[in-house]
Amino acid sequence: MYRNLLIPVSFEEDHKTDQALRVAAALTETEGKVTLLHVMEQIPGYAASYLPDGYREDARKSVEQALRDLAGDLPHAEGVVVEGRAGSEILGWAAEHAADCIVIPSHRPGSQNNLLGSTAAQVVRHAACSVHVVR
Repeated sequence: MYRNLLIPVSFEEDHKTDQALRVAAALTETEGKVTLLHVMEQIPGYAASYLPDGYREDARKSVEQALRDLAGDLPHAEGVVVEGRAGSEILGWAAEHAADCIVIPSHRPGSQNNLLGSTAAQVVRHAACSVHVVR
C-alpha cells in the first residue's frame, strides 16, 4: 500500500479519472494522502490574444472546483492546479512532493502515440516512483 499517491487529472472525454480514483482508493493506506493534479497547458501568445479577458482565471476556478468535487470522494484527498507541460509537471510535482505512486489514466495508443509518445508513456519512463497505468 502507498502513503502518498498522485493522480494526474485531465478533463478530456476519454480520460479514465473515475477508474484512477477507484484504483487509488484501493492502493492507499488508511491515512494515506491522494493528490489530484491538473496541469493547465500554456496557451501560445498568438492564440491567447483571441481569448476573452479573464478566460484563464475563469478556467482555473472551474478546474479547481471540479478537482474539489473529485477529491470529495476520497479521504485525505486534495486537488492541485499547476501550469506547464503535462509530462514534466507531473514528474516534477511527484519528485518534489515525494509521491510514492502515480496512478495515471491512459487511452489506447494509436500510431501517432507510438511515434510521438504520450504523457503516460513519459511518466512511466521517467518517474522515480511506482506508476500504475489505468486503461
